[in-house]
Amino acid sequence: MGGPKNGRFVSTESNKIDEPFKVEEAETVNVPPPPSEKLLVLGGNGFVGSHICREALNRGLAVASLSRSGGSSLHDSWAKNVTWHKGNLLSSDSWKEALDGVTSVISCIGGFGSNSYMYKINGTANINAIRAAGDKGVKRFVYISAADFGLANYLLKGYYEGKRAAETELLTKFPYGGGLCDSLALASNNMKLSSSSSYGPLPFKDFAFSIAGVILRPGFIHGTRTVGSMKLPLGVIGSPLEMVLQHAKPLNQLPLVGPLFTPPVNVTAVAKVAVRAATDPVFPPGIVDVYGIQRFSQQMSR
Repeated sequence: MGGPKNGRFVSTESNKIDEPFKVEEAETVNVPPPPSEKLLVLGGNGFVGSHICREALNRGLAVASLSRSGGSSLHDSWAKNVTWHKGNLLSSDSWKEALDGVTSVISCIGGFGSNSYMYKINGTANINAIRAAGDKGVKRFVYISAADFGLANYLLKGYYEGKRAAETELLTKFPYGGGLCDSLALASNNMKLSSSSSYGPLPFKDFAFSIAGVILRPGFIHGTRTVGSMKLPLGVIGSPLEMVLQHAKPLNQLPLVGPLFTPPVNVTAVAKVAVRAATDPVFPPGIVDVYGIQRFSQQMSR
């Protein structure tokens, strides 16, 4: 038996000149390559965050979550494929280890309470995350913010001031953003669709944003919410309202009462758009309102 040649063992033991060489092939096993992108979801065990984690896994991403409680109470099989980190964005720097190897971040961090608490959890916590992600070299950061609701902005002052402070920090730390993608106006201007995106066409051609901050401003987010062993069908109210109000955008511009006509949006749509914004280099940076979220989601469903 001869020695190895090009990774194969070639037999030279033959009594016949015209007998072909006997080649013994080594058995090969097809092993899928590891995901090249790693997504960190801040608040991944919450209502919106859990849907984002599941959507990202469906897209073939390596997914990690960071929250104050750490692991998830969900019993769904996909949850076992998420790396669950425990940490507090307001306390120490120990949570920053969760950013190791991360290529993109989606933040769902937020909450209600006193004005000072709401500013901290919606503003300061997200600002800390944005700065840490920028320092770690994360390329894309998506922030789940909130639509303006007129009078509610005053009643929940700390909530909205915190949200807007985080938005300002994001567009400063990830400066390629800044423009409002209001209803995806560019998509309706007969622009040539790009086919370079793995998700499907986008209304931009020959553009790629290697570093980008994206802000999603949904209104009321509906869908099935799991609380312990119970599933709450929030879509019973949200779905009919969304169907009616998504076509009533002019009413949204009315003084004082206009924001009350902001349509709800399904949590699945928010998750799909958030993951796409975090991973697709041709997704435009900046602010995407509820109508833009609906439009992007509809494009992905075609």
